[in-house]
Amino acid sequence: MTENSTGAGHTTTYTVSGMSCGHCAQAVRDEVGALTGVTEIAVDVESGAVTVSSEQPLPEESVRVAVADAGYELTGTAAA
Repeated sequence: MTENSTGAGHTTTYTVSGMSCGHCAQAVRDEVGALTGVTEIAVDVESGAVTVSSEQPLPEESVRVAVADAGYELTGTAAA
């Protein structure tokens, strides 16, 4: 799992399956970005990495539901 917690916030990289294009990335950005406290999202469609920065750590289940709402599957967190 890749996590970084500093005074400026918290960053976690999740692995998401099923994304294949820019539209996929935008759908995930829109849903995860709507979660309270999210400040930044970076999506790498090729690797399936979704890096989320937030004010506080996010419950993984909340991120999982947001990814599912976008039509994809959160398969875990990326290895450090």
